[in-house]
Amino acid sequence: MVVLGAHNISKEEKSQQNLTVAAYFTHPEFNGQYDYDIMLLKLKNKAKLNKYVKPIGLPKKNGKTPANVACVVAGWGRTAVNGPASHVLRETTEKIQFPKECKNIWQKYFHTLHMICTKFDKKKGGICQGDSGGPLICNSKPQGITAFTAENDCDNPKFPHVFMNLHFFLPWIKKTMQG
Repeated sequence: MVVLGAHNISKEEKSQQNLTVAAYFTHPEFNGQYDYDIMLLKLKNKAKLNKYVKPIGLPKKNGKTPANVACVVAGWGRTAVNGPASHVLRETTEKIQFPKECKNIWQKYFHTLHMICTKFDKKKGGICQGDSGGPLICNSKPQGITAFTAENDCDNPKFPHVFMNLHFFLPWIKKTMQG
């Protein structure tokens, strides 16, 4: 089941649309770990577009978001380390980090070709456990999909947050969508 147009996921809202998933498409190179952690969902029925549910589109081919650009992240994940998940959609900003810095910290878990990482302000917060699959939106376009952060330490600025880079996956996304 996919829920669209939701703000508070703990109650029914008039804006919400619950759609059944007809098929799941996991990336063929995903091995259950950190790499190639992306999945497409085919919905059984089309979403009804309105002021709560709109398409955002895909990023342009070969585009790169430079370091220090502020991007929006959102989700219903934890609001603190070992804290509860949020019932309402929360949003904040994180800044794109230089890939080399992320590689130095995450080492074998970070792949510069198909991952993006961000730095964040501890006061403003950022992604945490439960936010996986959520968006990284820069300049009004999706650039990444929330992948991972430090386990039980999501608010430690020493560990950049990591996202799957949508630019890298565009050929697979388009091929999968065409059937």
